[in-house]
Amino acid sequence: MNISTYTVKPKLPPSLKPLEEIAKNLWLSWNFDAVQLFIRLDYDVWLQSQQSPARALGMVSQERLAQMAKDDSYLAALNEVYSRFLRYKKGETWYRGTRKDVVAYFSMEYGMDVSLSIYSGGLGILSGDHMKTSSDMGLPLVGIGILYRQGYFKQILNADGFQQESYPENDWYNMPVERKTDKTGAPIKITVDLAGRQATAQIWEVKVGRSSLYLLDTNIEENAPDIRNVTATLYGGDKETRIQQEILLGIGGIRALRALGINPAATHMNEGHSAFLGLERVREIMTEKGFSFDEAKEAVWPTNIFTTHTPVPAGNERFDIGLIDKYFHNWPQILGISWKDFLSLGRVQPDDDHETYCMTVLALKMAAYANGVARLHGKVSRDMWRGLWPGLPLDEVPIGHVTNGVHPRTWVSSGMTDLLDRYFGPHFDEEPTDLAIWNRMDRISDEELWRTHERRRERLVAFARDRIRQHYKRTGAVERRMQQAEDALSPYALTLCFARRFATYKRGNLLLRDPERLLRLVRDTDRPVQLIFAGKAHPHDMPGKELIREIIHFAEKYDVTSRIVFIENYDMTVARYLTSGGDVWLNTPRRPLEASGTSGMKAAMNGVLNCSILDGWWDEAYNPEVGWAIGQGEEYEDTQLQDDIESKALYDLLERDIIPLFYQRGRDGLPREWIKRMKSCMREIGQSMSSHRMLMDYSNKFYFPALKNYRRILKDDYAESRALAAYFAKLRSSWNNLRIIKIESNAKPVMQRGDSLTVTAHIELGALAPEELRIELYHGSVSNQSNDIMNAQRTEMKAVGQEGSQYLYQVRIECTDTGFQGHTVRILPKHGALVHPYRTGFIKWA
Repeated sequence: MNISTYTVKPKLPPSLKPLEEIAKNLWLSWNFDAVQLFIRLDYDVWLQSQQSPARALGMVSQERLAQMAKDDSYLAALNEVYSRFLRYKKGETWYRGTRKDVVAYFSMEYGMDVSLSIYSGGLGILSGDHMKTSSDMGLPLVGIGILYRQGYFKQILNADGFQQESYPENDWYNMPVERKTDKTGAPIKITVDLAGRQATAQIWEVKVGRSSLYLLDTNIEENAPDIRNVTATLYGGDKETRIQQEILLGIGGIRALRALGINPAATHMNEGHSAFLGLERVREIMTEKGFSFDEAKEAVWPTNIFTTHTPVPAGNERFDIGLIDKYFHNWPQILGISWKDFLSLGRVQPDDDHETYCMTVLALKMAAYANGVARLHGKVSRDMWRGLWPGLPLDEVPIGHVTNGVHPRTWVSSGMTDLLDRYFGPHFDEEPTDLAIWNRMDRISDEELWRTHERRRERLVAFARDRIRQHYKRTGAVERRMQQAEDALSPYALTLCFARRFATYKRGNLLLRDPERLLRLVRDTDRPVQLIFAGKAHPHDMPGKELIREIIHFAEKYDVTSRIVFIENYDMTVARYLTSGGDVWLNTPRRPLEASGTSGMKAAMNGVLNCSILDGWWDEAYNPEVGWAIGQGEEYEDTQLQDDIESKALYDLLERDIIPLFYQRGRDGLPREWIKRMKSCMREIGQSMSSHRMLMDYSNKFYFPALKNYRRILKDDYAESRALAAYFAKLRSSWNNLRIIKIESNAKPVMQRGDSLTVTAHIELGALAPEELRIELYHGSVSNQSNDIMNAQRTEMKAVGQEGSQYLYQVRIECTDTGFQGHTVRILPKHGALVHPYRTGFIKWA
């Protein structure tokens, strides 16, 4: 069939033209007054458009548009919003440096608004908040991702409570994306090789305030049907689809930026999906400069940043070697290295021919900067990947942490934001990096804060009833069932919310473990308690789907469907209602399997108190003034025992602390002690878990140093990188000849605090010069159990002389700690261009 195609755009009266620009910029997603402009146009159309401003503009009748173009009240609101939008784009920001070179942020998914369905859950929501915050702060950062034709699935529960999936097609021409074109109007395209076949992708742009997100799309005519389907579904298909998507994201993403004239001076890999970008960046420099692989890698390594989100080995992306061979068999030749060396880039043990190719390992080896997403997760990650740095103490494994955060104006409800704006002042909106503004929480009266929160709970209940009614109608429920939806939940009862991906380790059914105790709580008419659940299981996760059905069956079996409800199709809209309208946010993962989690942060900024296992972000944020901890951070080998203990602890908290505190009311009907905790929670979490704090951490720890490294490397035409490659070539040939011959000291069996200890090491350097090595005294308390040095200090030793072929290194330290102490000597690389000295295989101990 021969079809001629063209694009039809809304025809707006001149006075309404700003609506088109606002609709195409996701700035509106965190400015509710901008969203209200589209609601006011036509509320029925707004609902039909599924809350998509861009689509709603095309659905409103011309008669209605003409009418609103003459409505002075509406035009005044439009002009006010548009003026603020322009001021935002042109205003001063936290970052005021050059924008010539950018940080390119790569993520498999982005959750920025319900109108752009290219996200599945926490990783995508975090990426969306990352982009919004970058816009607020004016950072030189662009996003790279994939434009999925179907996005993630829509969850549908059948009458039995079993999850089913549907994949509605996205209509890009009525969404906030625009195809990038060249000066002639032709789409800008790039190509990548997929197992000997050329895959072509066009590029779309999403405007996010001041920032831009670029998305790759292979669904174009010049591609074969299977290539067009590479960008069909997020996390869909098999392993082959995944490697194709990750080649497109990593390699194609770099090429897309080049095609757009954007220089990715530094790159941030948000999870390992995009790790192939490291290979592409190396290939670029080799091609342009004629460098060797090692020289090009040393130029790229100081400008790569990697964030891991996975706390268990099985969760890291791995590919069979056969698949790597199919898609990368010619890359060793391109890079000028052997097939074994190419595979070693993705292996912990390079000599293990049975080890698969791991994207996390590739990212860690290609990046100078690496981090987990919470303090506890950083520790877990160091332990998980310590095998990449054999011989290096756990606390020195070069994986730090930047705890996740959430974008306040996206997740704090509109009603609560209005309240905060009144008491915090314009500074709250205009300078979001001034986190101390949250200390003004005590200015808000108890009455105003509580009434605002009660209105949010009322809206949550109304929303839940509507969703339940829709579910019953779709499944053909009888009239009695439809009536039950009207009675579901109470706007006055203590509301507990549990909403997240349904995976077994998150234990969505923990509260169901003792039915008798739970039923006693939800059937209590004097102090009523109700539970709202939401969340999707992965389409292939049958145990996760069974958890959802178990909850629904429990409510049916014990006739408590008015007190225990499950809201289907958890998305950003559902999340906003739950995180602002609940009273307590439940989180029950098996520690330490929750990398960070951010839903509880969103709830906390709305004054919803957390009750959680000490895992992820809550491990570092918890104190008794902001919520409750289930347990004390214990970890168990016996999961049944763990579930028994922690479910009982949760029941005890509810019965003894949470429920009594909520219903402890004064004559004015206010729960003053509960409100006191709400204020403490909002004050503390608003500061510590804001995404603006997160981006300041990323900027100061990683982005700014990486950009500085890039400019320094470029300044002398990569001479530093070539020198570093030559240095490591010399190290590799000479390292085995290094010898720590002996260590001498003036230590006595018993030393006094304040005594000086002088240590001398005799070392044979072979072909290496003293200035090419860092000789350290490694000292501290000695463990009685393992004979290891605990809480070690590292002090550099200086060359003080030479005896024949041996160099003498010496240092003097003071005995400051009492107890059983010890010391040893070690050797590390030393070069002025190194970000850190921890390179695989280069550490030698006495």
